[in-house]
Amino acid sequence: MKAFTIKKYDKKGVLELTDVPVPVLNQNEVLVQVHSSGLNLLDAKIKSGEFKMILPYKFPLILGHDVAGIIIQVGKNVKQFKVGDQVYSRVPDFHIGTLAEYIAVNEASIALKPNNLSMEEAASIPLVALTAWQALVEKANLKKGQKVFIQAGSGGVGTIAIQLAKHLGATVATTASEKSFEMLKNLGADVLIDYKKEDFETILKDYDVVLNSQDPKTLEKSLRILKFGGKAISISGPPTPDFAKAIGATWFVRTILSFLSSGIRKKAKKLGVDYSFLFMRADGKQLAEISKLIEEGDIRPVVDKVFPFEQTNDAMEYIESGRAKGKVVVRCS
Repeated sequence: MKAFTIKKYDKKGVLELTDVPVPVLNQNEVLVQVHSSGLNLLDAKIKSGEFKMILPYKFPLILGHDVAGIIIQVGKNVKQFKVGDQVYSRVPDFHIGTLAEYIAVNEASIALKPNNLSMEEAASIPLVALTAWQALVEKANLKKGQKVFIQAGSGGVGTIAIQLAKHLGATVATTASEKSFEMLKNLGADVLIDYKKEDFETILKDYDVVLNSQDPKTLEKSLRILKFGGKAISISGPPTPDFAKAIGATWFVRTILSFLSSGIRKKAKKLGVDYSFLFMRADGKQLAEISKLIEEGDIRPVVDKVFPFEQTNDAMEYIESGRAKGKVVVRCS
């Protein structure tokens, strides 16, 4: 089968179109014929080696975490899905590779594709929607009437997180450039801050939750807009000892991550707020819950561009540029 691979970590390197064997299923996996693959900043960060300490991949490596497609084969222990099902998934770490014609995925990580989405739209959803769900529902336990600050509202995670937070009944503040304001209002954002002209720290106060996706300076400022007992959840780091323990990291890695996050954890403690790091995980059951919200119209995808398979490197370059409003998708078949 055709697949885009990398042979080493290289920030400036390009993906190479190669022929690789079709995956062999284990008993709990399904073989998905890939229709579309959603690209994420995570793919670019893995390519550059930014996560090699916590995700030490072997080469050659096929990139891609999001998939929408059709099941063409099932393992003998698979109970929930059958050949012909249209499904989507954020595939598990160490089993990535959606920039290919086929991928084997554990049935615990997939869900039926929402009926009201195209394959391209469905491929844009899993990673960002699961990130938003695990941050706002699982970690923050966001409640009706609370206030949440979602940074970079026009990005892939931001567009979905705003909609999920509104579904949960929260007041939502976000940052973006002014040209994105109309789109973000339509998604449900209540407070819109032009990051080019305004400082969110002078505008926001006594927030319950912050979803941080930006740099360390922005994270530090975000701690100060929280009320006492508020929660800052970061998807851009720094990772914490709790995260290192959860992924079973070595003592050496745990020590490094503890050091890297010690400063922000101390600042959070001094302010009486909670800091945690989220590296989202694959979860088919949560994705099925998200599917219900999509089919009910509470969440809709925001797709910026769809690239053909042969232009995957152009799609990756666009992701890395930071210009995307919503998600970037590669149509593989």
